[in-house]
Amino acid sequence: MHRQPLLDQLTAYAAKHPDEAATVSRFIDFVKMEADCFERSLAIGHVTGSAWIVNADGSQVLLTHHAKLDRWLQLGGHADGEADVLAVALKEAREESGLTDFEPVGDGIFDLDIHPIPARKSDPEHLHYDVRYVLRATGNTDYIVSDESHDLRWVTPDEVEDLTGEESMLRMVRKWKASLLP
Repeated sequence: MHRQPLLDQLTAYAAKHPDEAATVSRFIDFVKMEADCFERSLAIGHVTGSAWIVNADGSQVLLTHHAKLDRWLQLGGHADGEADVLAVALKEAREESGLTDFEPVGDGIFDLDIHPIPARKSDPEHLHYDVRYVLRATGNTDYIVSDESHDLRWVTPDEVEDLTGEESMLRMVRKWKASLLP
């Protein structure tokens, strides 16, 4: 089954984050029930892949001021049929930042979030089942702002808190700060 690798990653994530059991359970149920979970055309929702992009020493994270949602967020997007969600996160990181060189950090999923996306044009309101990975920018960190963003910005984890009050962003800040502790 093309969904099994993601289900395996979700199971590993659940073991590391028992405090997130309700979200992980909803995520697993969705992936098991929906054979087309990686397809944007699945109107109730779909799996997306995101990147918490950090600089070489991990002191800064790259955020996008998302054009459609008008909020500061991590970079990411639709799987469009791709079951390798890490590959989706890498593709989206490259497309949305213009950066080319990344290495995954850690062993698997960094964070999970299920959030509503408002109706827009012919698309009804739906859910994004967002799988988030940490990617370290290993080359040039001079980004290019794509059409999908109003702006991009390298910020410290503390500055993320100044840009957004969204719990999912603040949760990633807490996780990243905890990962930097000796």
